[in-house]
Amino acid sequence: MAIVRTDANPLDSATSCRVVLLAYEHMNVLDLCGPLQALATASRLADAATNKQYETIVASADGGLVTTSSGLAIATVAVDSLDGCAIDTLIVPGGCKGETYSAPRRLIDWVARRALEVRRLCSVCTGAFLLAEAGQLQGKRVATHWEWASRLRESHPDIDVDADRIFVRDGSLWTSAGVTAGIDMTLALIEDDFGHQVAIETARRLVMFIKRSGGQSQFSKPLSAQLKDPERFGDLHAWIASNLRLDLTVDRLAERMHMSSRTFARTYTARMGITPAKMVESIRLEAACRQLEVSELPLKAVADQAGYQDEQAMRRAFQRQFGVGPKAYRDRFSSHRTIEAG
Repeated sequence: MAIVRTDANPLDSATSCRVVLLAYEHMNVLDLCGPLQALATASRLADAATNKQYETIVASADGGLVTTSSGLAIATVAVDSLDGCAIDTLIVPGGCKGETYSAPRRLIDWVARRALEVRRLCSVCTGAFLLAEAGQLQGKRVATHWEWASRLRESHPDIDVDADRIFVRDGSLWTSAGVTAGIDMTLALIEDDFGHQVAIETARRLVMFIKRSGGQSQFSKPLSAQLKDPERFGDLHAWIASNLRLDLTVDRLAERMHMSSRTFARTYTARMGITPAKMVESIRLEAACRQLEVSELPLKAVADQAGYQDEQAMRRAFQRQFGVGPKAYRDRFSSHRTIEAG
């Protein structure tokens, strides 16, 4: 059984920033270890530059070993052992067993009791549900994993859930989307604590971008939409992907489905939750992204293969969906790009 240990060595508050990361059964290991590694890397850099660093403590309701969803066991201290201990930043990871989020009641009560004493309160992924149960998110704008956003909104209608942002800062509250988004948020925390230079160097050591372009929608669409009704529209989506250069109007798609244009548009939108035109644009974007990642074709050729009228039309589509142009996307994600080790 693998064990990750984090030993807390109390340091003078003038030289350290104490960060407590919570752990509980079936949590996502990367929700914890991603931020933990970013903090450890930043500590080495900040200590050399400013003689300050992070002190990290991993705590659970009862202490001892906590088994994550991947089977990795994490060594923790009990949250009660931190009573009377000043905490600068509290981070709640996400993850759960099954389709319903749950966390130990004792952990929720402890967060509710200590939340007002910390300088920053943070969550990763579905950790936002624990903060909500602890009464810390009323009237706040928050992020969580796109797959859980609607459930958080339905169970807590007093929360302003942003389903697209990688992370959201609302005053002293920081919340992030799923899994690796916790590292994005942690890099922002590091920048807030030690400045841009330490944060960007930490990102470089982790082989990450300090600020990721785009939002969660680039990961949740069009794939999630295409999975909604594969039996009825799966063949149509495959045909669209193979015929991107055609003028893929509603009339042409309806003809392909042997339906009237009006009936097709109504039925498709009702079943897929997206209009036919939006789906065509998503599939074109997906095709363009793959070409930009794996080929060195000129942008004009990529636009032509993906069915755009011209390169400018493709650029506008990328800006709408990702917030960056196709060249910037290629610079970040191309498999032909050489990455230097930090």
